[in-house]
Amino acid sequence: MRVAQIPTFGIDSLEFVERAQPQPGAGEVVVNVGAVSFNYRDLMVVKGLYNPKMALPRIPCSDGAGEVVAVGPWVTAWKTGDRVAGIFMQNWLDGAPTPAKVKGALGGDIDGMLSENVLLKESGLVRVPAHMSLEEAATLPCAAVTAWNAMMAAQLKPGSTVLIQGTGGVSIFALQFAHRMGMRVLGVSSSDEKLARARTLGLAEGLNYRTTPEWDRWVLEQTGGEGADLVVEVGGAGTLSRSLRAVRMGGMVAQIGVLSGSPDPLPIPQILHKQIHLRGIYVGSRQNFEEMNRALTLWRLKPVYESESWTAVRDVLSRMESGSHFGKLVVRVGA
Repeated sequence: MRVAQIPTFGIDSLEFVERAQPQPGAGEVVVNVGAVSFNYRDLMVVKGLYNPKMALPRIPCSDGAGEVVAVGPWVTAWKTGDRVAGIFMQNWLDGAPTPAKVKGALGGDIDGMLSENVLLKESGLVRVPAHMSLEEAATLPCAAVTAWNAMMAAQLKPGSTVLIQGTGGVSIFALQFAHRMGMRVLGVSSSDEKLARARTLGLAEGLNYRTTPEWDRWVLEQTGGEGADLVVEVGGAGTLSRSLRAVRMGGMVAQIGVLSGSPDPLPIPQILHKQIHLRGIYVGSRQNFEEMNRALTLWRLKPVYESESWTAVRDVLSRMESGSHFGKLVVRVGA
């Protein structure tokens, strides 16, 4: 079978090689991968910025969907032909995270999904929504589950205000979820064109932060001086201080991304006096994934993505690096 791997760090180092077809042992399943999606983490892994000490070669990418083609002894949850996706952390099945549960992340601790076939534990899979194609389902394991957990952690009510940053995978899923839950979504982006597209998905108001850098003040203006109930914070060090100023008293900043550097001084008094809940969100469990999928099925929600053949994987990673995409980037495996 063909796999895409990094023998050394760097986008240009990514190569296609042949590996032996996996054979399932007890409690294991072989999945024929139909599609893989990309997260910023995958770019960091490939470039050596995520874990410079990672054992190489490594097959990258945590997110993929496909069909079960073989099951090992004692497997009861799956049969050939089932459409499935791998969970991000193969050991985090339910409950609160622990150091043991968050080990075994696909495309990091262990080989990922950028392969014609993958061997996974029976417990490391979820059934994908029936109304989605494999390309659509491949967008879910990291970005969608992360956005879902941010929404669930904030415990918001209809009519609440959510602020998203940019128009990448997590932010667009958060927009779609919040809109379906009856919430008002504000968004900031460097592109008026992307903001216009986001409005078709339910964005109430948008602001170009290139032309208006003080977007935290804009959020306060949009909320009558109160601030957003939830900020889906994907920028990292370079945006966190503004997010803390943009959130309401007692609101939540869901810290997800590390996209920007050059941190501003952290406004500790803001956190204290506004009693802000600053919550780290690192994907979620299999149980979270399954709960989200039930909602996606009820809503008939369709992910927003762009698709290429996996032979263009280097170009796709370069597009992610440039930030020119909208929603998720997906490759069709074997195409």
